[in-house]
Amino acid sequence: MAKDEDKTDSLQMSMKGCQTNNGFVQNEDILEWEPEPDPGSPADNLQTCAADTCAVDIHGPEAPVKPFAGMPKEVLLQFSGQARYRVPREVFFWLTVASVVVLVGITIAIIAISPKCLDWWQVGPMYQIYPRSFKDSDKDGNGDLKGIQDKLDYIRDLNIKTVWITSFYKSSLKDFRHGVEDFQEIDPMFGTMEEFENLVAAIHSEGLKLIIDFIPNHTSDKHTWFQLSRNWTEKYTDYYIWHNCTHINGVTTPPNNWLSVYGDSSWHFDEVRKQCYFHQFMKEQPDLNFRNPVVQEEIKKIIQYWLEKGVDGFSFDAVKFLLEARSLRNEIQVNKSQSSDTVTHYSELYHDFTTTQVGMHDILRSFRQTMDTYSTEPGRYRFMGAEANGESVDRTMMYYGLPFIQEADFPFNSYLTELDTPGNSLFNTVIMSWMENMPEGKWPNWMTGGPDNSRLTSRLGKEYVNVMNMLILTLPGTPITYYGEEIGMENILATSLDEIYDANTLLSKSPMQWDNSSNAGFSEGNHTWLPINSDYHTVNVDVQKTQYRSALKLYQTLASLHANELLLSRGWFCHVGSVGDDSQVVVYTRELDGIDRVFTMVLNFGESTSTVNLAEMISGLPAAVSVRLSTNSAYNGGTVETSAIVLDKGEGLILEYKTENPLHGQTALRDKCFVSSRACYSSGLHILHSLC
Repeated sequence: MAKDEDKTDSLQMSMKGCQTNNGFVQNEDILEWEPEPDPGSPADNLQTCAADTCAVDIHGPEAPVKPFAGMPKEVLLQFSGQARYRVPREVFFWLTVASVVVLVGITIAIIAISPKCLDWWQVGPMYQIYPRSFKDSDKDGNGDLKGIQDKLDYIRDLNIKTVWITSFYKSSLKDFRHGVEDFQEIDPMFGTMEEFENLVAAIHSEGLKLIIDFIPNHTSDKHTWFQLSRNWTEKYTDYYIWHNCTHINGVTTPPNNWLSVYGDSSWHFDEVRKQCYFHQFMKEQPDLNFRNPVVQEEIKKIIQYWLEKGVDGFSFDAVKFLLEARSLRNEIQVNKSQSSDTVTHYSELYHDFTTTQVGMHDILRSFRQTMDTYSTEPGRYRFMGAEANGESVDRTMMYYGLPFIQEADFPFNSYLTELDTPGNSLFNTVIMSWMENMPEGKWPNWMTGGPDNSRLTSRLGKEYVNVMNMLILTLPGTPITYYGEEIGMENILATSLDEIYDANTLLSKSPMQWDNSSNAGFSEGNHTWLPINSDYHTVNVDVQKTQYRSALKLYQTLASLHANELLLSRGWFCHVGSVGDDSQVVVYTRELDGIDRVFTMVLNFGESTSTVNLAEMISGLPAAVSVRLSTNSAYNGGTVETSAIVLDKGEGLILEYKTENPLHGQTALRDKCFVSSRACYSSGLHILHSLC
């Protein structure tokens, strides 16, 4: 109380006997040089007052005088209510509130009208690598994980976004590593787990993503699970599909007529358990029993193991074989008049009880749910692809899932890899079959080859390498390139190995051709696991890097165009022409609302020169249009007459022109136009939006 009174008295004294204190202290340096006032002057009186009556030295005579910073609260309150201070303060407050409201509204509006961003597996090509044939780093003649890491700069320069590595698990080499002995170990041929982790880190440091193969249907007969199962060990007893069968004098009578993919009975008698086990593929690859929930949980643990290692996704192979009918009913013969004793080839039966059974898609969806738990971080979505080779288009589309239940991000589209002759209209049919049957809003993909298919050059001819790459890199969706297809590698001649394998799949697995040195730069060792193709002196990466018109240069240009043009990454696809006709020329456009430019692709898959009257096919087309890119570089930057476009066999053009009447807005062509993720472009704001 005494302190408050002293404070009040001090304030009153300064107001009565002295100059008004507005809360500021003069600079002491200024006071030092100010002239001393005359005696008797007002200033002298003020100093006297300040010295005798106003100043109170609470520290004693020797304490230094310390100026205070800022205005005392009592003085501040006297001025804060004045209009000249209060009104600006209120104006600035309400301006701040209004600005916040406007910014929040703009943010909400932008979010509401923004189209969904493309994910990493949608924005660029995937590059599939068969690791044993890509690059050998330790001179043993076999490609390895370290070799892949050494060539990441090459992959990056291709404008690839995702690296896809096929099976590298510990295996006994049955069926090219598909008989896995341990799903959580790297086969020593390919390296160590540390080298795999280094590869994952290097891939991510390059801004790339990694997906790997996973075949959950079966294991090797050397797998620990199988060894425990054949000995009736606790929970492992039913990890595989066992059934009683007759085995007399070395002759087995199987439970039914089911056949292996490779021929003969799919049942094999086990001398230890004295029962037959089921195998869809080789007898060294027993099928897991996916009707056992414990087996499903084991597979999910393996998925989690690799996701925690940093893998960005999986290609699930052979998934249509996951379940078999419970009843073990005989499958129906294709030729019913054929004697049942002579039915030994897989193609001689309808496989209604051993493929695509009810419940198979539920298992895949449970895999998807497991992967989704690792997809919560921004930019870390985990991709899921499914191999559906041999399925009809209708069944293939089921792998996309249901409208509200997600399954695979896409089933791999291998239909183009099955086209083995040029000069037919099936290219149009294959493209439109996928686009017409794909569920709305789903994402397409296109493959030109793979480990189990003949190479593109060997199927169609080297004249069609460039036009095929132009096709997959300008169609909507994700293009997938098998290693070596970017330089036009061919199959090798049939060879023999001291391993059990499907010889038909060897031809497309020859070592990558890097240069014209010994072993094509694939290995510095004395031998390679497969022979190098004899054309490696002219068909290799180093040579094509220096050739202006090489397949490699064109691939890089196409991939760059795919990455940088919204018309190709987000635009509408409109097929031009009739699917059922005999045309060997594929014509389609890529358009986007808000962009007045259009790309039209004209690709000749015929065996002879074709002349295309594009003006008749597309109304309102200019008489001459620009050539943005051509498989024949002589056309690049030039123009062509739309009434008579002449294309050599295997030649393709990307034409560019402006239009105010895009095809996807025309009623007559509405059923031939498709878009997976619709977006519109605002040229004024330079943004994509969904208010189309």
